Amino acid sequence: MSELGRGTINDRMALLSHNQELPNIFDAMARPNARSILYRLIEAGQLTHKALLVPLIERGLEPGDDAVLFVLHSQLGATETDLAGELGIGSEALGTRIERLIERDLIARKAIGPDLMPGIALTERGERIREILTANWEQLEGALLGELGKKERKALGKTLERFVELLLAP
Repeated sequence: MSELGRGTINDRMALLSHNQELPNIFDAMARPNARSILYRLIEAGQLTHKALLVPLIERGLEPGDDAVLFVLHSQLGATETDLAGELGIGSEALGTRIERLIERDLIARKAIGPDLMPGIALTERGERIREILTANWEQLEGALLGELGKKERKALGKTLERFVELLLAP
């Protein structure tokens, strides 16, 4: 990844440095060893999360709006019931989010599917913003994996997958 790409991520991250809505876990987190891999993994996760929020905040969107855009893109539209199920949120919370995204011309109520069911689909503007969010994700992933070979990427992915499964186990 070029230095320009890294600078772009870091420069845009500065926009979030004064955002009071995002908690900083590092102040309250015990630091047994700041050089430990676990500490660096947590730090990288927090900073990546903030970096993924930058394009949303720049466009006046809220965390979670991106999930709606991604689902509607992958399914070429959805009914409100399907969307609520896919996102795991209640119909009231989803209704508020849908109305806000309609007002911002990111989604629209349309007939979808072969049966022309009443549903919701991305607008052209919504698709453009989804592409920006996808590009931001890919840029961050490239910054993480850019120096790793194919085997190292695969090993890292498997290691992280096993770690998540371990943490989710009862």
